[in-house]
Amino acid sequence: MFIDFARIKVEAGKGGNGCISFRREKFVPKGGPDGGDGGDGGSVIAVGNENINTLIKFRYSKLYKGDNGKHGSGNNKTGRTGVNTYIQFPLGTEIYDITEGKHEKIAEITQNGQEVILAKGGLGGKGNSRFATSTNQAPRKSYPGRKGGYLELELVLKLMADVGLVGFPNAGKSTLLSSISSAHPKIANYEFTTLEPSLGVINVNDYDSYVMADIPGIIEGAHDGKGLGLQFLRHIQRTKTLLFLIDVNSNEPFKDYQTLKKELHLYDPYLDSKYHVIALSKIDTIPEDDRDEMLSMIRKEFEEKLQESIIVISAITGTNLNKLKKQLHQIVLKENEED
Repeated sequence: MFIDFARIKVEAGKGGNGCISFRREKFVPKGGPDGGDGGDGGSVIAVGNENINTLIKFRYSKLYKGDNGKHGSGNNKTGRTGVNTYIQFPLGTEIYDITEGKHEKIAEITQNGQEVILAKGGLGGKGNSRFATSTNQAPRKSYPGRKGGYLELELVLKLMADVGLVGFPNAGKSTLLSSISSAHPKIANYEFTTLEPSLGVINVNDYDSYVMADIPGIIEGAHDGKGLGLQFLRHIQRTKTLLFLIDVNSNEPFKDYQTLKKELHLYDPYLDSKYHVIALSKIDTIPEDDRDEMLSMIRKEFEEKLQESIIVISAITGTNLNKLKKQLHQIVLKENEED
């Protein structure tokens, strides 16, 4: 199951207490202070993991705690440091501090192996040997360990993919992804078949590949949350390239494209600056006798009004799929070079 939102609590370990102790050895009747320090508490640390792509585990595990540090002891022995707790997060996770009504972004996990301290372990207390002076050679003073940090966190996952597949419901996005990758999203002939994003690896040749994300269908008003739009649109933000998929059977393909662009812009104007490709899907459903004339009219409208070119594809017959894969790959390579 794909989950892209969760709330958890993290609590670092408490530091161990400092010790009050004095040397007790034969023939040393007045041994000095030898109380050791307490160990530091364990921290709670976020770690990026490229093999995870959902926040589902946080639906069942809500509290993550670091280990407490051990108390100091005699003979100047420092207590053991508490064990850190490491939490594995999928790449693309944004972490917000929502403690006491706040909503402050504190971390963004974007790299495999990246580590971020969420809650730092409390410092261990000082033992009485630390307080010995020339005027007070037998101090009966020590410090307790400090509490570890505590946070309430909100987790938001935005998928990291090279290409984001954007289109209206039932435009053929899932069919396309299953045709050019090994992904197996649900496919059916009705709207909103896809209710969660799917990722597929597109192999261009033996050495090159890129990742495509099938974003659930966007409808007009998505930027205001209509049709679960806000849950879907955030996954487009981190994609490098956009593939607009327009159903050739639509009454107004050009208007469909404009509506999709508008929804993306209203959600995040930065999306306008992304490289993109426009593909007309389901060309196999148009009779061959009518196909050339229809495509000529659609191409003319895109070229004259927006100076945009389109590529015509069919995920069923494979028409122009290799061409599309290579075109997207070239754009992804260009994006990588610019980054």
